[in-house]
Amino acid sequence: QWQLVESGGGLVQPGGSLRLSCTASGFTLDYYAIGWFRQAPGKEREGVSCISRGDGSIDYADSVKGRFTISRDNAKNTVYLQMNSLKPDDTGVYYCAARKSCGKAASMDYWGKGTLVTVSS
Repeated sequence: QWQLVESGGGLVQPGGSLRLSCTASGFTLDYYAIGWFRQAPGKEREGVSCISRGDGSIDYADSVKGRFTISRDNAKNTVYLQMNSLKPDDTGVYYCAARKSCGKAASMDYWGKGTLVTVSS
């Protein structure tokens, strides 16, 4: 059974950090591009970052550049999203998704159920 599971969300104060994990079971993550997406209440799901398979090229949304870092650990079948200098606007449910190449939310093939990140004082 193919499954993506996100973890690491929680409540953090502005300026704080969190590391999200996306772990796959039933398939090998390094054969896929993995994207992180987020959805705030009342807003559309938006792309945050993506790491490609193969050369591992990386993209970030402008809103998180310099603050978020995506990485993969193939031995653990896991992709991480290190989030630093968090802002209230970063609040939302964070999802990871898999596809053969990076793309927009509507094009991703496999999704996790999400983990909630709340940035608030």
